[in-house]
Amino acid sequence: MADEPPPVDEMHYEQLAQNALRGVIRYALDRAATPDGIPGAHHFYITFKTRAPGVSVPPDILAKYPDEMTVILQHQYWDLSVEPERFSVMLKFGGMPKVLGIPYASVTRFYDPSVQFLLQFEALETTDETSAKAETGAETSPPDGDDDGPKVISLDQFRKK
Repeated sequence: MADEPPPVDEMHYEQLAQNALRGVIRYALDRAATPDGIPGAHHFYITFKTRAPGVSVPPDILAKYPDEMTVILQHQYWDLSVEPERFSVMLKFGGMPKVLGIPYASVTRFYDPSVQFLLQFEALETTDETSAKAETGAETSPPDGDDDGPKVISLDQFRKK
C-alpha cells in the first residue's frame, strides 16, 4: 500500500469561511451606521493591527498603539462609514475627535459583550500580492483560541463529523 499525500483543498474553504465571517462584522457595522445606531444593549469591541496595510490612524494614536488597538463602539461614535473592504469612524481621544480608517482585513477580534459573541481572526495583509492570494484562496493559519472568556466561533462546529 503506497503512502498517498493528503487531499488538497482546492476550494480553499478556510479562506472562504474567514471572508464570510468578516462579513458579519460588516453587517453589524452597517446596522450601527443607521440613524437608529446600534440596537438594544449591543456594543462592539473591535481590535485591529494599527500598522496593517490600509489602516489610517492619526500619528499620535499610532505612537500610543504601535501594534494593535481596541476601539469601542457604543454610544459616542460619529460619522461611521461602512464600505465593502473597510470602515471609518470618528471617536474622541482625550476629548479630541479623531478619524480612524480600518480595513476588515486588519481586524483581529470583534466582540459584542452584551451577548458574549466573539469572532477572532489572523490579521490578513492587504497588499497587492496578498490580495491576489486571497482572490485565489490562499490558506491562512487558524486563529488562536482563548481558554477563558466568551464563546469563540470555531469553524469546526460547522463541519460534518
